[in-house]
Amino acid sequence: MKIGPSPSVDLSRYTKPEEELDVLYGLPRHVQFCKKCNMSNQQPMSSNEYAHSKDSKKTTMSFDENGVCHACNFNELKETGEIDWEERERELIELCNQYRRNDGSYDCIVGGSGGKDSAMQSHLLKYKYGMNPLTVTWSPHLYTEIGWKNFQNWLHVGGFDNYLYTPNGKIHRLLTRNATINLLHPFQPFILGQKTFVAKMAARLNIPLIFYGEMPGEYGEKISHKTSSYAGKDQQTESEGFSLDYLGGKDVRDVFLGGKQIGSYLDDGVPLVDLMSYLPMDPEVLHKKGIEFKYLGYYKKWVPQEAYYYAVEHTGFEANPVRTEGTYSKYNSLDDKVDGFFYYTRWIKFGVGRAMMDSAQEIRNHHITKDEGIALMNRYEGEYPSRYEKEFLDYISMTREEFFETCDRFRSPHLWQVVDGNWKLRHAPE
Repeated sequence: MKIGPSPSVDLSRYTKPEEELDVLYGLPRHVQFCKKCNMSNQQPMSSNEYAHSKDSKKTTMSFDENGVCHACNFNELKETGEIDWEERERELIELCNQYRRNDGSYDCIVGGSGGKDSAMQSHLLKYKYGMNPLTVTWSPHLYTEIGWKNFQNWLHVGGFDNYLYTPNGKIHRLLTRNATINLLHPFQPFILGQKTFVAKMAARLNIPLIFYGEMPGEYGEKISHKTSSYAGKDQQTESEGFSLDYLGGKDVRDVFLGGKQIGSYLDDGVPLVDLMSYLPMDPEVLHKKGIEFKYLGYYKKWVPQEAYYYAVEHTGFEANPVRTEGTYSKYNSLDDKVDGFFYYTRWIKFGVGRAMMDSAQEIRNHHITKDEGIALMNRYEGEYPSRYEKEFLDYISMTREEFFETCDRFRSPHLWQVVDGNWKLRHAPE
């Protein structure tokens, strides 16, 4: 689907000499692609969403002197012998022995939706390592049919207890609309809940151990492969998106949700209680309760494709019967009708879409070649997610024209140009 600029776009911003083009979001002016996996240096790293405003600057994927991205270098450590996986499993067994309970109560907690990763994670902990996990879920914006089916299969085929939390639908729509208008980030309300809900449930139910999935370094975060814990001191300095103290002592009125300060919501008549679900747990409470946060991917070699096969075998996970728009795969991020627009808007803002992300991961895990990744991107990258367009636009109360106009406000001139009346990225991997 070719898309031209909206009438309101000032095209002169996109026709300046290259060295004079505006660069938004603090992105690198020079666009570079990884020599191994094709990933762009415009790829943003995780950030503190509670400080995310229209003026926020991004930290992006780092590259070494050989033009190789940090994610590739991190993934190579899994193969070179740098990591002793047998020793790591012994550490996991010791950890489980330390926390395992035999009094009928939960001893660990796993957040997820019943996708391949959370399914494998919880099943391994319960059925291989003898733990007693509680699974918890922050609801998607709009469940897909296959997403709801996999969620149910996770619990009924895999065999798990679960708390499903669905936030106030009216407020969730408001935040999603604001996040789209102010940040072109429609997935932000889900991300906020996903990051904070697990810790809140662990504290409420006095569950001492939280397990997350793969290590963030697999996707380029500057977090050491020697770090087993989420939000350690080194992570808080290296990556602002991995912290337990997101608010940093701020007055709650100054915290941003959907690119708008909470004080403005309160002034508009939104009760604070309706926003509390999105705010993080007091880190002091977590500290006093002695809750530990661990990456299962530190102890177990994490390969997304193997997680898929494991989930199919053990929890009844099913791939999407149709290809996911914007990419070639059928088993990643299936549960939310907003998913496609999350990846599409990232492509608009950073020139990094779903096919680039999926193919880069498969190249790093030696499932496809660099050239195959380029061919897949040429075919699918930036595809408009029309399958759930009506539901999404109804959800955020926008027309297609309004959404396209919003997208155009977030196109960085150093990334985009107009060719034959249509938007086109200036750069592509070769």
